[in-house]
Amino acid sequence: MHIPDGYLSPATCAVGYAASLPFWRVALKRVKKTMNSRQVPLLSLFAALSFVIMMFNLPLPGGTTGHATGIGLATVVIGPWAAMLAVSVAVVVLFFGDGGVTAIGANCFNMAIAGALVAYVVYRLVAGRSPLASARRVVAAGVAGYVAINFSALLAAVEFGIQPMLYKDAGGAPLYCPYPLSIAIPAMMIGHLTIAGLAELAVSAGVVAFLQRSDISLLRATAGKVRESEEALPQAPSRSLRPLWAGLAILCVLTPLGILAAGSAWGEWMASDYADAAARHQISSATFNHAVPEHAPEGLARLSSVWTAPFARYAPPYIRGAAFGYLLSGMFGVGLIVVGFLFLGSFTRSATRAGPDSA
Repeated sequence: MHIPDGYLSPATCAVGYAASLPFWRVALKRVKKTMNSRQVPLLSLFAALSFVIMMFNLPLPGGTTGHATGIGLATVVIGPWAAMLAVSVAVVVLFFGDGGVTAIGANCFNMAIAGALVAYVVYRLVAGRSPLASARRVVAAGVAGYVAINFSALLAAVEFGIQPMLYKDAGGAPLYCPYPLSIAIPAMMIGHLTIAGLAELAVSAGVVAFLQRSDISLLRATAGKVRESEEALPQAPSRSLRPLWAGLAILCVLTPLGILAAGSAWGEWMASDYADAAARHQISSATFNHAVPEHAPEGLARLSSVWTAPFARYAPPYIRGAAFGYLLSGMFGVGLIVVGFLFLGSFTRSATRAGPDSA
């Protein structure tokens, strides 16, 4: 679902940014009010978790790949507004060519914003007023993650599919994504309703079940009214995050498993792939044997060069081993996210302290 540069028209990209900006603004204001010594590690932790989870590619029908996003888990633990920021930061790490600069707004709206809102609504509906330690909460988290990632995939499919309807050259050929809704929607949804959606369900439900036993207070933020006394819940110290940080470290070490799945994600083919015989065969298989253009559409080819990732496809040019390069890319991305949030937290606290003094 990381839409690359060139697959969406400039107008569509502008709509994506315009739709995302109000949510980012509200999310920043909401998070700023609660920014404290524990909120910053939580934000950086779940942004880093989302980034690493996205590195674990899974084989999907049609020879493509997909991945979970962690949006369901992040929403359940830190709330929808904080989750929007955390997953947006994970999406915006563009050093590895996962998604384009022009499509940042659309990608963040699909995965972070819409995903968080859908996950929150589904989680609250399914969980009801059940106790935080109940199995119903685990089921609710899993269902929330499953529905959220499929809703995000549907949005991306619609954005892909409307391009050939709205934007054509003088000869009637598509300028950007060449695949209509009749191909984009089933191609995206089959893989997400089966493999990727189930992976998201397992991540969300599994970690929530773990937190019920290790630090149930982390599930309080989105719990709403429950049938048990809030006073009975322990106030967990900051060291309670250590198991989650340890889990993140283990996932980082295991990231090379993400390159075992062959093929590109649907709709993330490079412009040069359209002129490559082997890549064209793979594209054809992934689009139900739809005719593949012999060359990349004009607009796609033009916009695809807007941004060149320094570590494209998580492969640093100075590292020979693919697995080691993938591992280093994961560690670099996690470090970048954590340092960024630490800087944001320090800046926010400084601004808050300076506010009353300046007044």
